[in-house]
Amino acid sequence: MSEDLQSLMNHTGQRARQAQRRALALEPGRKNDALYLMAEFLRRDADDLSRANRKDLRNAEQAGRDDAFIDRLRLDEKRIESMAQGLEEIAALPDPVGEITDLKTRPSGIQVGHMRMPLGVIAMIYESRPNVTADAAGLCVKSGNAVILRGGSESLHSNMAIAERLRAALGKAGLPLDLVQYVHTADREAVGALIRMDEFVDVVIPRGGKGLLARIREEATVPVIMHLDGNCHVYVDKDADPKKALQVVVNAKTQRLGTCNTAESLLIHRARVGDLLQPIAQALQEKDVEIRACAESLPLIPGAVAASEEDYGTEYLAAIISLKIVDDLDAALAHISQYSSQHTESIITENYSNARRFLREVDSSSVMVNASTRFADGFEYGLGAEIGISTNRLHVRGPVGLEGLTLQKWIVLGDGHIRS
Repeated sequence: MSEDLQSLMNHTGQRARQAQRRALALEPGRKNDALYLMAEFLRRDADDLSRANRKDLRNAEQAGRDDAFIDRLRLDEKRIESMAQGLEEIAALPDPVGEITDLKTRPSGIQVGHMRMPLGVIAMIYESRPNVTADAAGLCVKSGNAVILRGGSESLHSNMAIAERLRAALGKAGLPLDLVQYVHTADREAVGALIRMDEFVDVVIPRGGKGLLARIREEATVPVIMHLDGNCHVYVDKDADPKKALQVVVNAKTQRLGTCNTAESLLIHRARVGDLLQPIAQALQEKDVEIRACAESLPLIPGAVAASEEDYGTEYLAAIISLKIVDDLDAALAHISQYSSQHTESIITENYSNARRFLREVDSSSVMVNASTRFADGFEYGLGAEIGISTNRLHVRGPVGLEGLTLQKWIVLGDGHIRS
């Protein structure tokens, strides 16, 4: 890494640390004012954001990027409005910072409890999706964290345009500008610097492809909140309602193809092959989904192709789904345990006991009953927005919103108490 780049990253980290310390004194109302201004500035300059995004789209098309990638990159009027609404929804949420819980009086007379505080400085490293710039900034400002944003080169123009409006809103609201910083360089070494800046960065949150995530998992010395991929399952149980099964499977797979909460694997109980396999397969094929079927189901589905062992563990992010017939709930649970990426799994059933077993025994960050995996999302969970999905076993799992960007410290209240 060049000395100039290392100096730039260190300076960015120092500024973030200073801004975050100042943010500890901010009242909720001031942070909310900044969030509302962010939303206002995005709406006001929507045409400028669209123009910047068109540059990125042209570059992506010229580079031969696929449709799913283009969809993730696109910023249309609806998505700009969605970013603005997301910021306003974050502003309307209760502020977790300073919240005191579990306050108890001890025999000594002191009161002991917990207080929520920000994580500190967050490095957000992401690819493709420009909306992440606004979501991450809004959540970090609300939760009292400073954020260093480093988007992919493919969305550079869009991200810079968004970040410029967000910082302008911070300035107008009188908040430290460096609560939100965007790393303008496309140099990949900037990522290497961020994930090893223990002195200035407290947490790294990556969102992107497997290559980026694997690199960060291997190289980071800063703690990471992440998931590697989203091989999400829908299991159609013996006691599934046919209408619910059909609509949930189709929605989970086709509502949007290029997201980590899209269903990639379908399991069907053997007892429902006769009445549900072909209607579900036909509905998926009508949506141009390629079905990669197990040896038993392959002859039953015209146009299907044979599934390989690799297919069962693959996050396609495309119009492809793997399918397997299973003997019972135990077989479904074993398959999910073997192939799941621990992101999101759903069971379709009217059997209360099976639903309870599925909820209890599936080890994923979101587990659902009779609902599309596409609901595994911070907005849908009432978080306002999400900064990412975590499949970690420490601190937070699933969509990471405001509370996930804070931690708890012990507080002790006394009145001249001394320990005897």
